[in-house]
This record gives sequence, structure tokens and C-alpha cells, in this order.
Amino acid sequence: MAKKKQTSDPNYKVIAENRRARFDYAIEDDIECGIVLEGSEVKALRGNGTNIADSYAAVENGELWLVNSYIPPYEQAKVFKHEERRRRKLLVSKKELADLWNLTQRKGMTLVPLVIYFNHKGRAKIKLGIAKGKKLHDKRETQAKRDWGRQKQRLLKDAR
Repeated sequence: MAKKKQTSDPNYKVIAENRRARFDYAIEDDIECGIVLEGSEVKALRGNGTNIADSYAAVENGELWLVNSYIPPYEQAKVFKHEERRRRKLLVSKKELADLWNLTQRKGMTLVPLVIYFNHKGRAKIKLGIAKGKKLHDKRETQAKRDWGRQKQRLLKDAR
């Protein structure tokens, strides 16, 4: 008999998601980056407790950095512990780095981390959103659209 294909990959796992980013920012595009991690950070990511809600990415001195992300300490690491809120280097190509620098410095965009995950090969990746900040009236409009969508779904469900 033929083997059944697995629909989900066991290596793919979402670690942390920044749900507030889509509310606070108008995401125009996103980009996938690799992360330079120390040994105990990888083990700590496999557990829970990682937070990227207050973090951002910045292009400095020709390199892309993730600033203010929190990876909890790994308790079993005795000697080689890591700092929880250190700056972590992100890996992108030179062309992508030049484009990101252009967008942030000249066009006033912001690089917001959307999600950290392990990809299908088991490597830690981060998805950055290229975003522009929303004003208060834009946030109210987004909330109104979301509420109307929910109300519409309830009405359609009740009509059946």
C-alpha cells in the first residue's frame, strides 16, 4: 500500500506571534529572515515564554538587528547561559538589506516582527512586517470593520 502524505510537518512550529502589530501598524509587505542564536537560546525557544510584542528591527552599520525581543533563560544551561533581551542579528541578503534600509530611512517605514517560528527544516526564522504606523482614527476604522464582519457572520448563521 502507498504511504499517506502527512498534511502537517512535525518540524514546523510557531513560537511567538505579535498579534498587536496588525492593529497598530498597516502592514504593506513581509520578509522572512534567519536569526543568529546562541546554543541555549534555541533550547529556550523550543519551550514557551518567548515575547516579541515590544520588539522591532533596525538597520544599523550595514546589518539588520532585532532589538528588545525576550527569550527566557534555559534553566538546564549551567555555564553557557544567554542574555534574555540582547540584540540579535538577523540574516538577509545584501539586496534585501539595502531595500530595507531605503524603506526605513527614506520612506519612514517600520520593521515590525510578526512571528517567530521553526521552519520545515527545523531552523528558527522570523517574519518581519514592513509597516507604517496607524493613526487613532485608522485603528477605530479597523475595529469597526472587524465588528461588522463578526455581526454579519452571526446574521448569516442565524438566517440558515
